Amino acid sequence: MSNEETIAPLPEIVREIGEAGGKSYRFCFQCGKCDVVCPWNRVRTFSIRKIVRQATFGLPEIELEDIWRCTTCGTCPAQCPRGVEQIEVGVSIRRIASSYGVFPGSVRALRTARASLAAEGNPLGEARSARAAWASRLSVAPFAEGMELLFFGCCYQSYDPRMRKVAVATAEILQRAGVSFGILGTRESCCGESIRKTGSEQVFKSLARENIKAFIDSGVKRILVSSPHCYHTFLNEYPEFMVNFPVVHISQLLLELIEQGRLELSGSYRKRVTYHDPCYLGRHNGIYDQPRAVLGALAGLELVEMADHRQRSLCCGGGGGRIWADTPKGERFADLRVAQAQQVGAEVLVTACPYCISNFEESRLALDEEGALEIKDITEIVQESLRGGEEAR
Repeated sequence: MSNEETIAPLPEIVREIGEAGGKSYRFCFQCGKCDVVCPWNRVRTFSIRKIVRQATFGLPEIELEDIWRCTTCGTCPAQCPRGVEQIEVGVSIRRIASSYGVFPGSVRALRTARASLAAEGNPLGEARSARAAWASRLSVAPFAEGMELLFFGCCYQSYDPRMRKVAVATAEILQRAGVSFGILGTRESCCGESIRKTGSEQVFKSLARENIKAFIDSGVKRILVSSPHCYHTFLNEYPEFMVNFPVVHISQLLLELIEQGRLELSGSYRKRVTYHDPCYLGRHNGIYDQPRAVLGALAGLELVEMADHRQRSLCCGGGGGRIWADTPKGERFADLRVAQAQQVGAEVLVTACPYCISNFEESRLALDEEGALEIKDITEIVQESLRGGEEAR
């Protein structure tokens, strides 16, 4: 579009964007602060401000990749002086693109993920029948009414070999603490958070209704999750369906069990550790202190903070459906984050999100020194400490 061209707004597209949830574009006065804080501009040029401006005139460029770059990390709306909901504006445009089946370049895998979610309840192309395979050797019971907790393992913890270790660690900790819990197994579907952020609203609604029915039919009273994306969705988005299920993230529950004396951390963890705040745990839901308190309860652990932490934590790049996108080397936020962990001399980069771990593990492979940095979920560190305590007895 040249500077000399005069292009009339398209009111029907403006209306469609507004009806899809993007009405806040009206508040934008193009100050550009969103572009300044956006993590994309650490690795390449990108303007969310431009996308909001295009929405104002009904001229979104749905055939281009820029509308798919936003990771929905929450950095720009947290800093916006006008209350523009950049995430909602971007998702509303993605809904239009998704309705036309327009998935350019690096996001073509979204077609496959969407089809797999509709067919098998997960985005990874895995069979629903194998969803509980990770628990086969742990004596984890199917959830039954009256149990204290439903442990809702996300898709990555159910199927991804690396993330299954986190599900196992979580189950072992719950058993150690004497928590009565169970899983839904094949009755469980993806929470739907990420596919909703790619604009596939009907797929999200279908998944949500399946889970809600399973929760109600099973008599679920409280849901434990390890994924911040599941946490955010159950807490903030499922109430759109007129239900409210108490949900707790594993980092919150660990601290709760420690403070109640149900989980005794008798072992030690003598390493220098830095903690990464996942976007959907921190900025979106304000959970910063509990994970640090859990780490602080481990004898011998030295906790150091990276340059960007808490409210200013640097996104791993996996949100907003980007976990399924092809991000070229040189544009990966996770590479920057791993470098920040090394800069503070950390031996272990610990977090509490499956997307973050997956991206950090990939970035770790590019490090010069083999084994220079470990990537751990918070449950894996607690599990290792507990095992160390047993060995010391």
